[in-house]
Amino acid sequence: MKKLLFFLLASASAWANVSLPSILNSNMVLQQQTEITIWGWADPTEKVTVTAGWTSEPVSVTCNDNAIWKVSLRTPKAGGPYAITIVGRNKVELKNILIGEVWLCSGQSNMEMSGNSAKDARAELPTAYNPNIRFFKIPKRATEAPQVDVRGNWAVCDSLSLKYFSAVGYFFGKRLQNTLNIPIGLIDMSWGGSFMDSWVPETIAMLYPETRRSAQTMPKAPWAPNKPGVLYNGMVAPITSFPIAGVIWYQGEANRHDAPAYYKLTHALVDSWRGVWQKDFPFYYVQIAPYTYGDKYQTAATRESQTKAMDIPKSGMIVTTDLVDNLKDIHPAYKKEVGNRLAGWALAETYGQNVGIYKSPQYRSMQVEGNKIRLTFDNAPNGLVLKGSDIAELEIAESDRVFSKAQARIKGNTLEVWSDSVKNPVAVRFGFRDAPVPNLFSKEGLPVIPFRTDDWDLGLRPVSNP
Repeated sequence: MKKLLFFLLASASAWANVSLPSILNSNMVLQQQTEITIWGWADPTEKVTVTAGWTSEPVSVTCNDNAIWKVSLRTPKAGGPYAITIVGRNKVELKNILIGEVWLCSGQSNMEMSGNSAKDARAELPTAYNPNIRFFKIPKRATEAPQVDVRGNWAVCDSLSLKYFSAVGYFFGKRLQNTLNIPIGLIDMSWGGSFMDSWVPETIAMLYPETRRSAQTMPKAPWAPNKPGVLYNGMVAPITSFPIAGVIWYQGEANRHDAPAYYKLTHALVDSWRGVWQKDFPFYYVQIAPYTYGDKYQTAATRESQTKAMDIPKSGMIVTTDLVDNLKDIHPAYKKEVGNRLAGWALAETYGQNVGIYKSPQYRSMQVEGNKIRLTFDNAPNGLVLKGSDIAELEIAESDRVFSKAQARIKGNTLEVWSDSVKNPVAVRFGFRDAPVPNLFSKEGLPVIPFRTDDWDLGLRPVSNP
């Protein structure tokens, strides 16, 4: 009887305690100059008072009948450290809190690849300590229904925490922190081999014909779930009340099963995430790297969909065709330049910094001139350059749709293309295969985005789910 009474008293005491979700913890970074929500659980009707170190005015609220409480606070300009005290029947104190810029780093294995795996990130480990960069790593979790919490803790960037955190995210955050000189919070929410369909709410994934087709044909794999919405439920939904500045995204390899749908899926993901966060935040992403998949056009078409998705407002894409050390490894070993290029977009577009040229040259238009085709490019104000004596990965075709290797001559931001075997050219393709090694760049060293000028049917059909 005494044991039972002790158990009941202990349970009642635990129930009465004010508690917080894991994303609200000591060492965290909160988004500057915005309305943030501090929330958690307690007994119904329990009064909870929240006092933030940057203001002398405490805020009190009564816990609702679902045992949930929440308060809104306005954060100041970047700074800190601060403390936040939450008092109900018990007292919770969060310490060493910074105010700055918070970015979500999401996608699959090339985003997940940690500081202990990427070669250039491993070289950073001995000197990685930076108290103005903080990490939050979300554990993998797929669920059928939206969750209210994730496991995890905020950690100061150092040689230990970097070992288990996204290398791309780290290099992105490091450049932001060095340039802006303010605290940076990074949330690593990645899952190797994951489908974009799983990161989108199921109702959205099944809403459009293209996304529904993609969701219904996701191949089975032992390393990631193949159901729509389950990663959104388990990993995204619990943190949507935590304000962020924006998202960086590295994913697409898994969605090659339905490359044409990837464009609509990207729109669906960005729109749905912006909706649940109630913020039109920037979304910067990585075009998938060259790798010898062995297919003819699936990978090229996936990259094409990624390029088209740049029509999303406040979005941007970096190209990685020059950042691959081994075409037979789907995980390029170096991530520093990937993070730096993403940061270039954020610094220029989100923070208004003068970082020089940060966009890759992009095909704009073509003009047939006899037996040649002249291509014009955007984002090459100082012209194009060739690394090597002959251009690689360039093809030209007549109306018979048979492509031949092409030659080229650079004139400023235009490219004159021809082949002695093609007399009446109508189309050009550049880097349009699974593992291209192109050598055409802007003068600033950014690779030209792979492209094709035609819209001919590639014969792609979704890979059926076995």
